[in-house]
Parts: sequence; structure tokens; C-alpha cells
Amino acid sequence: MRFWGFLAMAVMSLILFYTAGGLPVLFDPQSPASTHVSDRYIEKSTEETGSPNFVTAVLADYRGYDTLGETTVIFTAGIAAALLLRSYGKKARKQPKEDKNER
Repeated sequence: MRFWGFLAMAVMSLILFYTAGGLPVLFDPQSPASTHVSDRYIEKSTEETGSPNFVTAVLADYRGYDTLGETTVIFTAGIAAALLLRSYGKKARKQPKEDKNER
């Protein structure tokens, strides 16, 4: 069973490294994101979204679903942490009950 898990991990790692080779170089000013997308956001965000701040336009309008997903993940993690800490606090505050037969 371990062999199959190791094999699956090795295959997925090879696929990851192979596909990562096709990504543009970091901080490349000639990458598609730098030459097409950012210029459009800067030039047309005010007229397309009505927001005077293009950072807000990108986060709220152009990438709204992505931002909603990130917010949902952070909210869920916060609720889970609060519930875990709350249950831990209740266990720590519990005091052992006295046995009535000890009197």
C-alpha cells in the first residue's frame, strides 16, 4: 500500500515540476499579466466598474469570486478555531463533582 502512495506522490510531483516549467519567469516585465491585464485594469477600471480606486475595482469586481472564496476560507478557519478554543476552555473550567457517598 505504501508503494502505491509513494508512486502516486512521485507522479504528481513530476507533473507539477513539468507544468511549472511553462510558467512565466517571476518579475518578467514581458509576461502576459504585465503586458495585457494590468494595463487594462489601470486604464479601464474606472469606466467599467465605477470605482475611482482601481485596487478596489480589481478585488471587488474583476476578481470578485476569487475574493469571495478567500474570505470564505478565512471565515471558516476562524470559526473552527473559535469552536476548538471554546470547547477546550469548557473542559479546563470543569471541576470534578463531589461524591455524595464520601460524607
